[in-house]
Amino acid sequence: MHKLDDLKIWNKAMDIAEKTYLLSAQFPSEERFGLTSQIRRSAISVPSNIAEGAGRSTNGEFRNFLSIASGSSYELLTQLILSHRLNLISEENVHPVISEVIEVQKMNYALIKSLGK
Repeated sequence: MHKLDDLKIWNKAMDIAEKTYLLSAQFPSEERFGLTSQIRRSAISVPSNIAEGAGRSTNGEFRNFLSIASGSSYELLTQLILSHRLNLISEENVHPVISEVIEVQKMNYALIKSLGK
């Protein structure tokens, strides 16, 4: 079991989720049940899966949830890029969040490796 506040990756993923919610609040209302909903679900899935894994009793279980968080981070990255391509988010606003997602992906990979097989 891991304490969430001590996990830098969880804190960083929470920051990304918050920023994603704020960015997607600017999307047009017709996207409310489309991209807005999807991008928010994938954004919150990253820290949620890290948290669920941290609460498990074995490293193997933790690695499994970190793997799911990794997949969600790639979904989020894709949706952020698409949002920019659709001109829903400016380059200026999306680039810092994309950089943070990539940083969390690297942290996640390193954490998975550190937990062994």
